[in-house]
Amino acid sequence: MTKKTPIRRGAIGRGLALSLAGARAGSAFAIDGALRRLRGDSGVDEDRLQREADRFADTLGELKGSYVKIGQLLALLGEHFLPAPLTRALHRLESQTQPLDWSHIEPVLQSAMGAELEQLNIDRQALAAASLAQVHRAKHRQTKKDLVLKIQYPDLAAVLDEDFAAVVRMLRLARWIPASKDFDSWLQVLHEQLILEVDYPRELALAREMAEALGTNARMAGLDVEFHVPGYDAELSSCDVLVMDFVRGKLVTDPSVVALSQKRRDQLGRAMLELFFFEVFDLGLMQADPNFGNYLIGDKGKRITLLDFGSFVRLSEDTRSGLADTIAGGQQKDWGRLERGLTKLGCIDTDSSDHARRTFVAFVEKLLEPLRPPEELPSELLNARGVYRWADSQLLKRTGRHVAGSVASRDFSIPPGNFALMARKLTGVFTFISVVGAEFNGVDIVDDWLRRWGCAE
Repeated sequence: MTKKTPIRRGAIGRGLALSLAGARAGSAFAIDGALRRLRGDSGVDEDRLQREADRFADTLGELKGSYVKIGQLLALLGEHFLPAPLTRALHRLESQTQPLDWSHIEPVLQSAMGAELEQLNIDRQALAAASLAQVHRAKHRQTKKDLVLKIQYPDLAAVLDEDFAAVVRMLRLARWIPASKDFDSWLQVLHEQLILEVDYPRELALAREMAEALGTNARMAGLDVEFHVPGYDAELSSCDVLVMDFVRGKLVTDPSVVALSQKRRDQLGRAMLELFFFEVFDLGLMQADPNFGNYLIGDKGKRITLLDFGSFVRLSEDTRSGLADTIAGGQQKDWGRLERGLTKLGCIDTDSSDHARRTFVAFVEKLLEPLRPPEELPSELLNARGVYRWADSQLLKRTGRHVAGSVASRDFSIPPGNFALMARKLTGVFTFISVVGAEFNGVDIVDDWLRRWGCAE
């Protein structure tokens, strides 16, 4: 079997590859105003731009490691306001993460664990691979306990800052992204998110914090679906390796999950919405990467195991208060409160144009559709029992079209990075609920959490 190519090292080699990709793409933007026209005006060769975007994304994929992760973050958090050819190309990176050969992983384990490595019988074939790490199954020789090891790719942390700066520099050279204060702030949030995901001691601590919070919260403990956090072995874990319990489960897209009863799937959907409000309002600690791989469905749909605590972010009091006012204002049709919430979130300010204000208000209105009272929901999206059919609503597609149209305007303001994380979280939650095929009205859930937060009418 051919060994997987290790992550390319060396600043000169990485920089040269990106420079060539950036220069090629830059030629596609030689005319004045290319970025503006790319966002919706006529006169741009879309096929040419897509080819250059694909080449740029392919270069990131060839360089592997942090470059792939940076591209994935840009695609996920810039979905509606980065140029469409770029996000389409970067989304392709989500399926390009291949594991490194054992010969590149074993030295990491030996360095991180030393003699303690002898306690484990490790499967050399990776169980899963991501852009920054890969996972191997293991068994403790003495206790016979089944474990998994999350192993960070060699020397990765040392090049994250350099690699992020290189990607941003080349994207700007190619005119894919603007040079502006607003966009700099957005990029800073992405950079911080990237750094957090390789801080394994932090990830271990947050996993334990989440497990304790879930176990002591009466509302979450009383749900029809149990939320589970795997146990972590602090003694065997290190800055480069996390050792945790092996947990069986299925992705939400697995046929066995889709085949569950409607009642059980409704309970899974409601539980995921409850988890969002619990994270934001009770814990102030939010999973910012709600992709399907971070949730395992077990025990015939009665349990959801939470994974990947490296992508959790702490929310400031202003962010939590701003989100509460935004949701409450939308629910109560109190547009003044909604605007105050958006101001706290950094989406609008005193200098914002009327168009920017209308854009964000309309975005929130559309995104909160499933949380409204039944009488305010589109009748064609309700089942015979007057319950919202999440999968048939095509909510995210409709919302995306609205935002894409607004982005073309010169008055559109790039939303702050924290808002992008929040929007990504909500869209991830709504996608989970839609894919599982849940049918329920969310108004009672949101009203209960707003009441607990002190935002009831």
